[in-house]
Amino acid sequence: MRRVPSPAEGGGKARAWSLAVILLLAPLPAHAEIEPGDLTLTVNAEFNGNSPPFAREMVLLKIHGVYKQPILLEEVVQPTLANFSWTQLGRDRWSKTKLPDGQSAIAFDRTVAVFPHHAGEFVIEPFTHKLTVNDVGERRIVEVRSTPIPFPVAAWTAAGGGPDVKEPWWLPARDVAVTDSWSPDPETVKLGETTRRIVTLEVQGMVAEGLPPRPVMRTRGILTFAGPVTRETLLTPSGPVARATYQWDVRPGVSEVIPLDAIAIPWFDTNTRTMREAEIPARQIGGGLPDREGDRAPPPVPSPLVAAAAALAAFGLGLALIGYGAGRPRLRLSGTARRALNRAARAGDPAGFRAALEAARREAPELARTWQARPDLAARLADLDRAVFGTAGAPVPDLPALARALSRPEFSAATPGPERLAPLDGPAA
Repeated sequence: MRRVPSPAEGGGKARAWSLAVILLLAPLPAHAEIEPGDLTLTVNAEFNGNSPPFAREMVLLKIHGVYKQPILLEEVVQPTLANFSWTQLGRDRWSKTKLPDGQSAIAFDRTVAVFPHHAGEFVIEPFTHKLTVNDVGERRIVEVRSTPIPFPVAAWTAAGGGPDVKEPWWLPARDVAVTDSWSPDPETVKLGETTRRIVTLEVQGMVAEGLPPRPVMRTRGILTFAGPVTRETLLTPSGPVARATYQWDVRPGVSEVIPLDAIAIPWFDTNTRTMREAEIPARQIGGGLPDREGDRAPPPVPSPLVAAAAALAAFGLGLALIGYGAGRPRLRLSGTARRALNRAARAGDPAGFRAALEAARREAPELARTWQARPDLAARLADLDRAVFGTAGAPVPDLPALARALSRPEFSAATPGPERLAPLDGPAA
């Protein structure tokens, strides 16, 4: 049994916690008799997308107790969870709450993440909260139990992947982000020099133990030395976020340019219940601009006549551009977003294309508004929505052509405003 500590025990954090609990308990009157509804414990399973989970997919159990009686000691007895792995996320939280009838009560909250081992029909057995309460000056031990929860786990039926195969790594998540950094820039590295690559994988809705092992980075012409892998779980109000950092030291073994292919990281979107793909971007070793002052040749000095002609041409071009895109920034999707659209288009996957498009819209909302302002693009995007979300048999637009159209640079929509140039002779009379 865990006892609520008294203010006389310990110091610092323990003293502050004790005072907080006493303040919580003090306003509650001692009831002469515990009535039904005075002590309640509920457990809710938060299924992603309101769908049965697959094996190894995280589900949060939210344990919530509401107690009208003052509590002296408490202990949570958890069921065995024989078909699940589990971990508690953070510490228990105690707080004051108001009931619908205006009475004061104590609220207890705990969050447990569970991971089913395999498909099947399971039941989460009741949790039990053992409480020692003050009943008119007398200690009384009561056990408050939750109700059992049906917990179905779906079997993976898609053609490939899934939680039961060794490759690719099964990664169910709400979102996945990849950050790739090099020091120094790999294009400036020469034969015999070394650059360090650090890739950070951040996964929402997962704990660190579920992240994939270090990706394999191997190609002809380079030597790679793998560094340590660090993993951590960050607790946020919306759930856990897992982060892994992978590190390599890379050294070219030949003098020519060495291409490094992109590394795909497939993952299962637990919100849309579809497979998606994150990517460690492609890079190249060598072949970039020189990074030593001695390697740079001084630029030629233009003659005065050439400089004057160039200035005049630039002035004329500037006048020509007034009213046609001047001051309007060019917008374009990132390389990662364009590659995701092209992959889904080549695979003939309308749902995957729609998921990649939604990610692109979140990444570049101004560009998305520009697409909707173009009637030709807006019509094809509407056709895509009907094909994915409408009735069966709706025609699918030409996905490769649509991917090419969405990948082109666009000017942002011009906003109305005053004329760019005032009249040369002043305002008209």
